Amino acid sequence: MNPDNPVVALCAEGMAAEARGDAAGARDLFRRAWDAAADDYESCVAAHYLARHQDSPEETLRWNRISLEAADRIGDDRVRAFYPSLHGNMGRAYAELGDPERARRHYEQAAQRLGDLPPGQYGDWVRHWIAGALRAFRGHDELSERVRALLNAFCARQDLRALALLLDPYLSDLGTAADRERLGTALRMLHAGKRLPEQEEIQRAIATLP
Repeated sequence: MNPDNPVVALCAEGMAAEARGDAAGARDLFRRAWDAAADDYESCVAAHYLARHQDSPEETLRWNRISLEAADRIGDDRVRAFYPSLHGNMGRAYAELGDPERARRHYEQAAQRLGDLPPGQYGDWVRHWIAGALRAFRGHDELSERVRALLNAFCARQDLRALALLLDPYLSDLGTAADRERLGTALRMLHAGKRLPEQEEIQRAIATLP
């Protein structure tokens, strides 16, 4: 986003206010950004941030929908990287309103657009968020449960090397064949080291791989 755009600048000020704990100031800045928006792009950006400061899940959903619909009207490269977050926010709003089917559909659409995010920490964070949301819809998943138990064990004894190897494949797992293979590779590497007290648990996790 162009920091010289006045609407973007107001939203950046709003985010800074959030970081200071000034929720009222942030909401005022996001509202000013919405009032100043002169086209669909600026409306999309302002509505996205304004949705963060609503008093009800219904209003949160409404502003997220306004942002998504504005992005759809634009339909060019300026908003391509917005879609994982836009659909993720719609999914979260529907989940809070007790509509899991619509929530799941939006999370799935978010997952389909993750490739539009540039590589880096923000992209990793969004992927982890969407993967976690989708994990809740998969029901019983023995592999995920066993990996989560291993991660808890690594955390308990502060085994940072083992934790670092397994954590990102687990958090990034969207349930695809490629993600499951990446998770399996991490498990096999841990098992091959033959140094962990959880060797048997790791082997049982490997046995659940597709």
